[in-house]
Amino acid sequence: MQFNFKRISRFAIPVSVGMAVAIFSLSAAASAISDFQSFTSSTQSGRANFEQVVIDAKGKTTQRTSGTLTFVRPGKFRFQYEKPAQVIVGDGKKVSFFDQDLNQVTVKKFEQAFSNTPAALLAGKGDIENAFTLVASADTDGLTWLDAIPRQKDAGIEKFRLGFSKGQLAAMELNDAFGNRTRLNFSKFERNPKVDPREFVFVPPKGADVIGEEAAAK
Repeated sequence: MQFNFKRISRFAIPVSVGMAVAIFSLSAAASAISDFQSFTSSTQSGRANFEQVVIDAKGKTTQRTSGTLTFVRPGKFRFQYEKPAQVIVGDGKKVSFFDQDLNQVTVKKFEQAFSNTPAALLAGKGDIENAFTLVASADTDGLTWLDAIPRQKDAGIEKFRLGFSKGQLAAMELNDAFGNRTRLNFSKFERNPKVDPREFVFVPPKGADVIGEEAAAK
């Protein structure tokens, strides 16, 4: 009996390619999840600058802004935006959203608002994998990406994405249910810096309208 090597080759090539892709995908998945687990286990606090870009469902850039992020686990974080001037502060019990242009502060219970912010993956109070399904994504832009899909569907958030470069957090994306994508590119990331606890205490400016949990409590 003679073997048809041409037939074997035609069969073996796609199988070999498929096996290579599968092995590569498993390796990428392990790398992405490993990077994230290593980052969260070794990072109790962090500080970074960021550039934020918002892209709509048609691929058009609708907003560019920048600012700083500070967080301390568990549950404390501060996003300080430059233009438009906005602040988002979580103190572990509530989250305050301040819009300087409107001179308005919106306060929500921590559990209600926290899962809708990127800080949920950085400053999580509990087991992050209980709140998110973690799935490795394709490597792009020279980064290893991890998708974090909220287990509790709420507020139109489809998923968060974290991009790592050599184990260091380099980018984060938020994809909403309407096809919009918000991307934060981090720079000058400091791991485990000393942070003044007062950074997570937000006092509404005098004369600002306060709505939400705080207003109801007064």
